[in-house]
Amino acid sequence: MSKRDVVFPPARHALYERHRYSPAIRSNGFLFVSGQVGSREDGSPEADLRDQVRTAFNNLNAILAAAGCSFDDAVDVTVFMVDPHSTFETIWTVVPEFWGEAPFPTITAVGVTWLAGFDFEIKVIARLPEAA
Repeated sequence: MSKRDVVFPPARHALYERHRYSPAIRSNGFLFVSGQVGSREDGSPEADLRDQVRTAFNNLNAILAAAGCSFDDAVDVTVFMVDPHSTFETIWTVVPEFWGEAPFPTITAVGVTWLAGFDFEIKVIARLPEAA
């Protein structure tokens, strides 16, 4: 098996080590980013939902930047929300701070019952700039 081309952000979060996963992998011109939650560096969640979403996006952006990408390179997005019926509108008030104006990448929103103490998670597939 060939060695994975793993991308780590400048500050490794405790969750990567604790759960033994790669933040992102480069493969065939794309960057596959693991789900990012609103975790502080010690792995604990931000208490406020808006702050959790902002931190998740900041964590995502740090990984994208480490690979030479930005959110503009995202082509597919999946978000996971605990109790989307009551959290969706709050979450969506934060999204424009990071995505700007439409058109947005493709997105799939999934309601879940558990995210290990978090309420929001975002994962993306991005095109690597050298593949453009």
